[in-house]
Amino acid sequence: MVAVFNKELLSWYLLTVKLRETVETGIAKSSPGSTPSRDLPLESTQQSQPTSELKSPSFSHLITINNGGENVEEEEGNRKESEWVISIREKLEQARHDHDAAAWAKLCIYRIPRSLREGNDSYKAFVPQIVSLGPYHHGQEHLRDMERHKWRALHRILKRTRQDVTLYLDSLQDLEEKARACYEGSISLSSYEFVEMLVLDGCFVLELFRGAAEGFKHLGYSRNDPVFAMRGVMHSIQRDMIMLENQIPLFVLDRLLGLQIGEPDQRGLVAKLALRFFDPLMPTDEPLMKRERDKLESSLGQSSTATTPFDPLTDQMGLHCLDVFRRSLLRRGPGPEPPPVLRSWMKWRLYSARVADKRRQQLIHCVTELNDAGVKFRKRKTDRFWDIKFENGVLWIPRLLIHDGTKSLFLNLIAFEQCHPESSNDITAYVIFMDNLINSPEDVGYLHHYDIIEHWMGSDAEVAELFHRLCQEVVYEINDSDLSRLSEEVNRYHNHRWNSWKATLKHNYFNNPWAIISVFAAIFLLFLTSAQSFYSVYAYYRPNP
Repeated sequence: MVAVFNKELLSWYLLTVKLRETVETGIAKSSPGSTPSRDLPLESTQQSQPTSELKSPSFSHLITINNGGENVEEEEGNRKESEWVISIREKLEQARHDHDAAAWAKLCIYRIPRSLREGNDSYKAFVPQIVSLGPYHHGQEHLRDMERHKWRALHRILKRTRQDVTLYLDSLQDLEEKARACYEGSISLSSYEFVEMLVLDGCFVLELFRGAAEGFKHLGYSRNDPVFAMRGVMHSIQRDMIMLENQIPLFVLDRLLGLQIGEPDQRGLVAKLALRFFDPLMPTDEPLMKRERDKLESSLGQSSTATTPFDPLTDQMGLHCLDVFRRSLLRRGPGPEPPPVLRSWMKWRLYSARVADKRRQQLIHCVTELNDAGVKFRKRKTDRFWDIKFENGVLWIPRLLIHDGTKSLFLNLIAFEQCHPESSNDITAYVIFMDNLINSPEDVGYLHHYDIIEHWMGSDAEVAELFHRLCQEVVYEINDSDLSRLSEEVNRYHNHRWNSWKATLKHNYFNNPWAIISVFAAIFLLFLTSAQSFYSVYAYYRPNP
């Protein structure tokens, strides 16, 4: 905007404006009747139009004449409009890239949704505290101490294999685009920085995996090593490495391990090593070390339709270590499921609504209420902690081990199920089922009495609070789980009055031997009293002759 107070300058300005209008009029007359083609792009159409037609009234020139002279104010409409249009086109171009289906097809490592992060007040459950893997937390101040140990691991690998680092850099540079597509949003790291990060983090992960399986001493580390030893800080490292935001794509780890052993195209070995490494985090009472770790396969369970073994560690099924760990927990075969497109729609349509109504999430009554209604609780001897059964008034629940890493583990598993449209909701369904069973410390104590829950927490109240926090802000379809149908059976049993009456009688009068003796004594006295009354009446009407 300019202000002109000199009449001579004002005259030159008006003359310039007049000349421009004359030129534009001449251009318009040179192509009479011409109209922009509909097939031309937006840029060509706008270039063929007169400049005066492009100007918005809000950017028009304003001329104001005051009493003491002339004050001319002009907004540079063309320049501002040009910058505005360019900005809009840049946003549309970014939207086109974001809308590209190929950009979402390989996405599997997500940022934790804000609703889960803030609703659970669980910053440490989602954010690594010792080591960063991948780009999301790369370079953060509190995680830099571990960087020198990553370089130690890479140096150890190169020395042991007698290879040059360029072999790893060149190989992973071919996978850069595929690896970037696995992460949500744009990654600010340059190509060199991103590949360096993959090599450094990936080799660090593999060194931990191989050390847990083969022994760190065998790999050349001292028994007093501060990191590469199965003690001390290792538990915290395992907890960081199982977080959703702290993952490396499985195909990257497969490539790095293949280069080390001389088989670049190998698949599946990393997944088996990962399960052995994360075995201490298993929430079951039968750890992986006691099973056949080399096979790691299972049938479809009790179903008679099981014909082929199921391996949860195939390359087609594993996305990253958290996904492999989750599939090993479920160990469920490929049963009849809806098509991927329908399954994705069924899952993502939930995000258009608010968080699921807590009343609709009340799948089952709590332990205390079910116990009052006559439902018995027994431990089921299986390592499938989610495989719950209800038969003849008895709820069979596998044993669950709760430790200081259980909260972070379950929260990240739930977050992955909430974010990934191709996954099922089995872990989410189990946690919500247990949350409904446990409403108070008394419920935890009852399950602990029957050896269903074993915890290393400070008190039963902390366990009840743990399950309560796990289920906050979780979107869940109650009809999309086997446990929802089991809950209906339990609730029908609970609502049957005869079952409640039997339970009340048992709890009040048959809960200990002395109560049983008292009941039978009362019944015997009642019988004697009735007999005495009968004979008294009988003697009155039928006296002896």
